[in-house]
Amino acid sequence: MPTRVFLTSGDLMADRRYDFARDLQMKGDLVGAADLLLQTTDLAPNFVTAWFSLGDIREALGERDAAIAAFRKAWAGDPDDRHGASLRLMRLGAEPLAAMPQFYLQTLFDQYARRFESALVDDLGYRGPELLFRAVLAVRAAARKPAFFKRAIDLGCGTGLAAAAFARKVDHFIGIDLSPRMIEQARVTGFYAELAVADIVQGLRARPDGSADLILAADVMIYVADLAPVLAESRRVLADGGLFAFTTETHAGEGVILGEGLRYAHAAAHVRASVESAGLTLSLLEDRSARAEDNVPVPGLVAVATKT
Repeated sequence: MPTRVFLTSGDLMADRRYDFARDLQMKGDLVGAADLLLQTTDLAPNFVTAWFSLGDIREALGERDAAIAAFRKAWAGDPDDRHGASLRLMRLGAEPLAAMPQFYLQTLFDQYARRFESALVDDLGYRGPELLFRAVLAVRAAARKPAFFKRAIDLGCGTGLAAAAFARKVDHFIGIDLSPRMIEQARVTGFYAELAVADIVQGLRARPDGSADLILAADVMIYVADLAPVLAESRRVLADGGLFAFTTETHAGEGVILGEGLRYAHAAAHVRASVESAGLTLSLLEDRSARAEDNVPVPGLVAVATKT
């Protein structure tokens, strides 16, 4: 989900030079753009957006150390890290793997809200909700239980795609999302009885013990490095026999990595161990791709965990 964040320098001349540099970058003149961005940061040493763009160009040119230095300047100038400079440093191996900055995610999805569905479904062939729906039906059928849920929580609900898939199977839907603009879009659908702007773990902590029969996280765990807090809170909030169904991207190695698309990928063994450590039973784990990139399916997993 590429998006452009611009934080003005407060200096009109510096802002204009940044725009000129961006034009050069878009035309493929990366060296020229980098030179102009250096001039821009001379004019405005705390120009966060210019430093971030310079880091982006340095990385594209294969100048790792210079890219790291620029991204560090961008992060230092904006501790909220709305550009996601810390993620770029993680990907370059200059910082340990950590949680995504909340303000980065909020900024990203606020900007993306109006075109979210068209970009995700039409451009990337997204089918996460469909995969979760089929997985939940399969688990319920295997347990010889009806696939109807009185209360369900949609984590990272976005514009309501998962709720649309499960609408006929859920009596009372609760949506939680970090982005206020996503919540605005979700409200229009009419699928949700309750909506809350919150980080998914914080949102779960606000729910009573045993108050949900189903928790969904479609295309959410790709923004979560550590699965443990989400799984632990989900187990607490689920009623006995309740399900937590989620998708994630995966990879052939071990543990968790941050991919080229700045999304976390969780190895299958890591997902299995995390679910078991949370005291849940893994009822289903399948290799399923929820989206494509450049018309190539992104390796993914669909998981359903049961509170027994």
